[in-house]
Amino acid sequence: MSHTPTRSDFDQYMTPNYSPQQVIPVRGEGSRLWDQEGREYIDFAGGIAVNSLGHCHPVLVNALKAQADKLWHLSNVYTNEPALKLARALVERTFADKVFMCSSGGEANEAALKLARRWAVEHHGEHKDKIISFSQSFHGRTFFTVSVGGQPKYSQGFGPVPGGILHATYNDLDSVRALVGDDTCAIMVEPMQGEGGIVPATPEFLQGLRDLCDAHDALLVFDEVQTGVGRSGELYAYKNYGVVPDILTSAKSLGGGFPVGAMLTTDAIATSLAIGTHGSTYGGNALASAVALAAIEHIDTPEVLAGVKKRHELFREHLETINRKHGVFQEIRGMGLLIGAQMAPEYEGQAKDILPLAIDEGLMALIAGPNVLRMAPSLVIPEADIEEGMARLERAIAKLVAKA
Repeated sequence: MSHTPTRSDFDQYMTPNYSPQQVIPVRGEGSRLWDQEGREYIDFAGGIAVNSLGHCHPVLVNALKAQADKLWHLSNVYTNEPALKLARALVERTFADKVFMCSSGGEANEAALKLARRWAVEHHGEHKDKIISFSQSFHGRTFFTVSVGGQPKYSQGFGPVPGGILHATYNDLDSVRALVGDDTCAIMVEPMQGEGGIVPATPEFLQGLRDLCDAHDALLVFDEVQTGVGRSGELYAYKNYGVVPDILTSAKSLGGGFPVGAMLTTDAIATSLAIGTHGSTYGGNALASAVALAAIEHIDTPEVLAGVKKRHELFREHLETINRKHGVFQEIRGMGLLIGAQMAPEYEGQAKDILPLAIDEGLMALIAGPNVLRMAPSLVIPEADIEEGMARLERAIAKLVAKA
């Protein structure tokens, strides 16, 4: 007899490091989802900025199906056509000359950090090993990346953290100047902090980091796992600022829902990843590469990117309208379709309370810490879905206010 999984199965069979909502979605199309009971939801969460073209977009489905009949996986003993096509597409569209492929953002950031350290040792010596990151940053869940991330709660309880990691204050260049020196090998930064509260960098801050790296022979690493592949309204957020990094990491929207990651860099830096120095079993997987190529080619068009910027304004207008009525937000911020609404002081820490209320109204959303409601929908979400989703959000917030 077949068994229909329930939410209680999660508690029985899976490790308790997550606490998912009670509903179990079983089908998606575009920016809408349906659960086991057939109830419909509008998706403002986007798989945490992953589902760049929504659910089951025909461009991605067709790419996956076509590749599924050809070749799934080899190993890095060989290469394959989809991986080579994806690498070329990324190089032609960015500052980069070389691409390392992997399966996730955490892997991409791990590769970036290892490359930065190895490059520094090879070119300057063992003393040049310091990595500067920022408080409230997030770079992944490997032990190295979670230590570089500026949220200690994610690294506590696992023993001694890797050394040589310093944390400055985001958007505060003086705090970086106080830490940077000739022993600095890299500064790692998100052009917009995601898990840290949807906080965009100022242009002066990113340019200042570029100047400090140049002055101290350090590498500037942009973590674009969450901001990349159209999320900011440009293919990569660095293009909004005109500040070019030495290394860039990409994942999430890159695969449109298929697990894939990439690290991009220049010829001069890439030489430090000599044969055998790093690897990824699934990196360059043919299925993942075929889907990611389809996503990149569809998203990196004037129509889609301009649409992201237009939709940003629609989200902001609706959120401001809701706030004029209910007064729950202190600030609305973000770039493109990565948007955060910080709770007002009287609703401090209550962002998470909106999520189950939104589910009850048929809307899926996110938080970025306890005090910021986050939205990261499909880059091509229909305007009608934005309108209806915001109506549902307004009803959820009205319930929150009524409880206060």
